[in-house]
Amino acid sequence: MRRPVVGVIGNAHRIENRFTVQMVGERNLRAVAEVSGAVPLMFAGSPEITEVSALLDVVDGVVLTGARANVHPTRFNTEPCAAHEPYDIHRDDVALALSEACVARGVPIFGICRGLQEMNVAFGGSLHPEIREIPGRMNHRMPRLENGEIHPDPTVVFADRHDVALTPGGAFAKILGRETIRVNSLHGQGILEPGKRVVIEGIAEDGTIEAIRIADAPGFALGVQWHAEYDPQRNPINRALFEAFGDALRERRRAA
Repeated sequence: MRRPVVGVIGNAHRIENRFTVQMVGERNLRAVAEVSGAVPLMFAGSPEITEVSALLDVVDGVVLTGARANVHPTRFNTEPCAAHEPYDIHRDDVALALSEACVARGVPIFGICRGLQEMNVAFGGSLHPEIREIPGRMNHRMPRLENGEIHPDPTVVFADRHDVALTPGGAFAKILGRETIRVNSLHGQGILEPGKRVVIEGIAEDGTIEAIRIADAPGFALGVQWHAEYDPQRNPINRALFEAFGDALRERRRAA
């Protein structure tokens, strides 16, 4: 059987503040290739050059990756604020439509960080632009040095930072074989109100929503707030998730 193909969404970026590009972090591509056993295919997060229905005709699954840009607040009826920029409204267009289309067609979809947030908004949920500002919440943003710069050591940036309690008997507990896991944390925005079909399956120590599934989805439709693409070749939690995603891809291909 041919290896399945996974569409990995791109992010708008400017090189040298002059050249507009679409980019994907290599960790995402390697996780798909080396752990899910699929061929990663980057597609543009721009509705002008990416047609959702055509894309889903050629891929066996989709990964909505993390990104620096926040989902635009108007997507969940909130006024935008300059303090919460940057935004990537074109990726919003594609990712939200894809979330609904993948679920409707039974195409496996895996949302990571921003991807989880996009899935929530696509099904009518809302986000908080700075989850750490909610009373009782921890700072979920990536570690920084005393001078404010991002820590240069990726093992520090992506280190496990808090526990997540999983729903007993839920999809994540079944995949991971446990009800408590420990994960990294590199986000500012987070789920405020879950969407109508969004089922919460993982909650951090401070109440932050960390894992979701889409109710009644005919295929794999899971999202995580942490960066599961980090070292899934060795991290047992992240590895199990990408392996389960790969199993869903192959199951769909066999059924096609």
